[in-house]
Amino acid sequence: MLNARARAGLSQDVVASRMGTTRSAVSRLETAGKHAPSLSTLKRYADAVDCEIQVTLVPQKKTRNA
Repeated sequence: MLNARARAGLSQDVVASRMGTTRSAVSRLETAGKHAPSLSTLKRYADAVDCEIQVTLVPQKKTRNA
């Protein structure tokens, strides 16, 4: 997330304004920890930094017994 914001050349304050939240909320999103943001929050962040979210399910390499 930090890299995306840096690439966009935006401060946490600007991202917060675009998201309709506070700078401290953006800081919490960008800090690795116990917080697991919802997909809608991640989408708002991505939109704020001019990115998109891609979720991909990739098959596991092991075979599963039926």
